[in-house]
Amino acid sequence: MKFNTLFVGNVVQHFAETTSTNVLAVEAVAKTKPTEGTVISADVQLAGKGQIGRSWYSSPAQNLLQSLILYPHWLAVRDQFALSQAMALGVADAVSDFSTEAARVKWPNDVYLANRKVAGILIQNGISGARLQWSVVGIGLNVNEVDFPAELPLAGSLCQHLGVSLERAAVQAVLFQRLEQRYLQLKANPEGIRQAYLEKLYRYQSWHPYQRTATGAIFQGQIIGLQTSGELGIQMVDGTVEYFDLKEVAFL
Repeated sequence: MKFNTLFVGNVVQHFAETTSTNVLAVEAVAKTKPTEGTVISADVQLAGKGQIGRSWYSSPAQNLLQSLILYPHWLAVRDQFALSQAMALGVADAVSDFSTEAARVKWPNDVYLANRKVAGILIQNGISGARLQWSVVGIGLNVNEVDFPAELPLAGSLCQHLGVSLERAAVQAVLFQRLEQRYLQLKANPEGIRQAYLEKLYRYQSWHPYQRTATGAIFQGQIIGLQTSGELGIQMVDGTVEYFDLKEVAFL
């Protein structure tokens, strides 16, 4: 299938079943260095992973499970979170194109629609010196999933939101376009990506409960921004601001 993109999806390696598309993509980078924009996808992942080592649930052939290979040599290691922001925005853009309301990005790079998680992203980077050499962007996007397990009460899909099934190929085509647009925007205007990310950020500048993972303490706070490295800035009720990394705070 030919996609309306410059390079994303020009090469797609599809598997009926694999352990993990990210594992295959990282192996491919090491062995053959595929062209930028190559996508490895699968109908079934036997060992799909999400953030912090969590598994990624998907019924066979219902959703999009894929890994995008990029070579952002121009991006400094200290700025690698900007790539995460750009990819999350690309997925959110694609979801919004098919949905009846705008998708939001839940820090750091989950995509929410109507308060349900419809997509997750796991990025692995190769580093040399002060720059990124390659990136594998693993994306799980719930398209037609309707049977989520009970332990995933906040999971959702486009099908559930719209009430109709979608052609996965049509969603994939839009997704490739949106990812490419945001990647090129990141290269040309990184500050624009950072601003767009804040505009789409779930719970931005509103009060909600959070939990410190180290102590279990619950507090009220509002997200006010991020550091360049990706730590989340939360303002407390007394006006002070604390910054948290991925393992230090939970959304309630």
